[in-house]
Amino acid sequence: MRILVLGGTIFVSKAVAEEALRRGHEVVCAVRGVSGQVPAGAATAVVDRERPDGLAALAGERFDAVVDVARISFPWVRDALATLAKNTAHWTFVSTISVYADNATPGQGVDGPLVEPLEDDAAGRPTAEVAERYGQIKVASENAVREVFGEAAFIPRPGLITGPGDLSDRFGYWPARFARGGRVVLPDAPDRLFQHIDVRDFAAWIVLAAEQRLGGTFDAISTPAPLPEFLGEIRQAVGGEVAPVLVPEAKLAELKVNPWGGPRSLPLWLPPDYDGMASHQARPALDAGLTIRPVAETAVDTLAWERELGLDRERKAGLSPAEEAEVLAAL
Repeated sequence: MRILVLGGTIFVSKAVAEEALRRGHEVVCAVRGVSGQVPAGAATAVVDRERPDGLAALAGERFDAVVDVARISFPWVRDALATLAKNTAHWTFVSTISVYADNATPGQGVDGPLVEPLEDDAAGRPTAEVAERYGQIKVASENAVREVFGEAAFIPRPGLITGPGDLSDRFGYWPARFARGGRVVLPDAPDRLFQHIDVRDFAAWIVLAAEQRLGGTFDAISTPAPLPEFLGEIRQAVGGEVAPVLVPEAKLAELKVNPWGGPRSLPLWLPPDYDGMASHQARPALDAGLTIRPVAETAVDTLAWERELGLDRERKAGLSPAEEAEVLAAL
C-alpha cells in the first residue's frame, strides 16, 4: 500500500509512519520540516497546512490510505479532503474523547452526546481558549470527513495516549517518580478509574484499519481499570524503593494539587465528576482489532524515554521534588 501520513515527525504521526514502514508499506510523510526527521525509509513531501495552497505538492497524487492527525485546525482537515480525497481509497482521521459533552456518566460509547461543532481555525496555539475549543473543532472535523467518506471513514477517538515520545509529561511522571524512590504522594482514590492507549498500539491499529479498509467511529482506549491498580503495575514494573503516601482527594484540593496534568498536579487522577472520561466503552475497538499491551511494558519503555530526557528536568505535569516535599510537610 501507498500510505500518506499528514505529519510523521512526532508522537502519533511518527509512530504510524514507523509502523507502516515496518509492515512493508510505501510511506510518504507530509511535513513542514521544522519538527524533526521523518522515519528512515519514508519519503518526504514538504507542505505548509497554514497556507491556502499548502498541500499543492500532493495535488494529483494517489494513495491507498491517508492518515490525518490534525490536532486543532478545521481548515487543515477541510483543505486536505479537498486536495486528496478524490484520489484516496481509505481515510483515517484521528479524533479524541474530548468530543464528548458528558464527562461524568460512566460507560458511554460513541453514541454519547457531543459538544457543538466549531469550524474555526485555532492555528495550533496552546492557549486556554484553544483547549476549550479542542473537542468542538474535532467534532467539526469528524463531520467534514464523514461528509466525504461516510461510514467508510475510520475515526478513532483516543483518550490519553501514552508511551515513548509523549511530550505531555502526564503518564511519564509516574514511572520516573517511582524510579526515583522515596516517599511518593499518591491520590487516595480507590474508586477512580483510568484508561489509556500506548501510542504504538494505536499506530498498529491505524495501519491495520487501512489494510482492512475498516470504517466507523470508535473509542480507541483500554478497558477501564482502577487507578490504584494501574499505578501499582507501573510501580512494580519500574522498581524503586517507594514509600507510598496516600492523600485524600479533599486534602489534595486543599493543598492546591491539581488533577490530571499540568503544573503542580498528580497526573492521571481525575475527580469524581470526570468518571465518564475514564470509562468509555473499549469493547467495540478491541473487537475491531485494537490490541493493548501490558501496562508494565509501556511503563518500562516510557521510563527509558524519561531517562533520555532527564529525570530531573522541569516537567509539564506532576509535582516537582520541592512541591512534593511541601505537600508531605503539610501532612
